[in-house]
Amino acid sequence: MVNYKLNRDFFVISNSDVSESAPYPETVLEGLTDSGLAMARSEITSWPDYRATPLVSLDGLARQLDVNTISYKDEGWRFGLQSFKPLGGAYAVLRVIQRELHASSGQLFSSTEILAGSNKERVLGVTVCAGTDGNHGRSVAWGSRMFGCRCVIYINQAVSSGRESAIASYGAEVRRVPGSFDDAVRAAKETAREEGWHVVPDTASGGSITSSADVMQGYALLAEEIVEQLSNAEPPTHLFIQAGVGGLAAAVCGQLWQAYGLARPFTVIVEPHSAGCWYESFKAGKEVVVEGELDSLMAGLACGEISPHAWPILRKGAHGAMTIPDEAAAQTMKRLSMGVDGDQPIVGGESGVAGLAGLILASQSSEARSLLKLEKNSRIVVVGSEGDTDPETYTKITGRSGKEVRQQAIEGN
Repeated sequence: MVNYKLNRDFFVISNSDVSESAPYPETVLEGLTDSGLAMARSEITSWPDYRATPLVSLDGLARQLDVNTISYKDEGWRFGLQSFKPLGGAYAVLRVIQRELHASSGQLFSSTEILAGSNKERVLGVTVCAGTDGNHGRSVAWGSRMFGCRCVIYINQAVSSGRESAIASYGAEVRRVPGSFDDAVRAAKETAREEGWHVVPDTASGGSITSSADVMQGYALLAEEIVEQLSNAEPPTHLFIQAGVGGLAAAVCGQLWQAYGLARPFTVIVEPHSAGCWYESFKAGKEVVVEGELDSLMAGLACGEISPHAWPILRKGAHGAMTIPDEAAAQTMKRLSMGVDGDQPIVGGESGVAGLAGLILASQSSEARSLLKLEKNSRIVVVGSEGDTDPETYTKITGRSGKEVRQQAIEGN
């Protein structure tokens, strides 16, 4: 029987289908394997300006929450796009181009060769498209500009003008459609089928199982970086990670499962109240589509339908799920921007801080601490999946610009 509790600020539920003592089932997703990661690593680490993003110790916050350590993976420094998304969307664009070139020439061209102009005219003839609520589309657009193909991005009515402009700045054509994120994904899928384009979704329901698997495989590199950065420390006991369709959460959960085996961390999925598709799916024991008004401050997580690729991994790999209010994300953004009890100030965006916001809420409830096995000796990893990807919104919420916060961090609080 699934146990679930209601707190005045959040909902939390345990996943009764989790495999507590099983090794990672590689048959779950063929693309999320050691060989797939090796290919993604080889390509992505060869890109200009690649470097592992920081894993920041938040010792002051850990003391306040009465846990041992909190390690914050700060994706605000990723490739200048201030988001983890280039690891997935841009990598999937590369794989589309590689497959097209292989089909016409029989050769597999590397990132380095394509960036050097190999088959430039053939690459120019490739069009990729995607539906997005912001960061995925920006990643696909960035990758398309880098490798030299055409790009069309679909956004929904709730996407801010700032995020729209950021996508367009990479040379993509941006088309706004009515409805939600899921409607933008459907528009991209349908147009790709009609026009003969290549859709690059971050969910398997978006029209390309192959590309959505490539996206997740690229995300897994983030988890490998975490494992390497913690190589001289004890393994983490917990992972708090936000989810929209679940691609990032599944990739990180799956990679840490492969790396740590039976010692893998207790994994908690965090979502907005308005779009708790993982919470509802764990509650029902099957995939559930959440309908109605999905809009949230955490726009990147405002998804009503989980990725079919992510479900098999998180159904067995995640231990629980939470839904949180928008206010919790806003408060966490402010808290990070100021630094807590000597911690380094961090620029965390609305969707990017959700996992940490969930941890903060859960740590203040004795019932949630018990359900999620949070103890004084817990060693927690959270993924800060974005920085100020919408600078105007970030400044409005925190009262400071991302540039000011980063400068304070560089100068040492």
